[in-house]
Amino acid sequence: MVRIFVGFFTTKSIQEQVEKIRQQADDFIKGKWVEPQNYHMTFQFIGDVSEEKVMDIIKCVQEVSQRHKAIKVKYRSLGVFPDVDRARVLWIGVSEGADGLKDLAKDVYHTNRKFGIKSDSKPFHPHVTICRIKEYDKRKLKALLKKYEKASFGEDTVDKISVIRSSLTSVGPIYSVLEEFYLNG
Repeated sequence: MVRIFVGFFTTKSIQEQVEKIRQQADDFIKGKWVEPQNYHMTFQFIGDVSEEKVMDIIKCVQEVSQRHKAIKVKYRSLGVFPDVDRARVLWIGVSEGADGLKDLAKDVYHTNRKFGIKSDSKPFHPHVTICRIKEYDKRKLKALLKKYEKASFGEDTVDKISVIRSSLTSVGPIYSVLEEFYLNG
């Protein structure tokens, strides 16, 4: 079995900003900060599949890539999942390009479904996870979110989508791109 998701790796545009946030939050957020090379957006988390299914997923993603054009994205604001009272994930959101990303994610989901590939049914919310939170000070977290609610974190062009293998290790996940396709719809 192979643990798979379909996504896009960000450029280094947000790296400096995340480092500033990390330093500011160091005394009140305890958790696992995402390594800069692992910053990504997940269009569909599929989970464990057989080697044979991986080929179907690759075909689906290739098909989807031919229907979509590159999407200009502006990263903006800081947020948490599920909410500030039970924060488990700290993320950077998307202001410009969110609708295009949602359309792309929806197409990935529906195309994979046609091939019998199912996944979690959480609605897609364009974001880049920067920290998996274990403990935090709620008052200070609220202040941090307020401080960055309108902050700009740079921009990207989402011009390709990848089928990515996620290997979980004791030091964190290791991602490897199995196949990637440029968006040329």
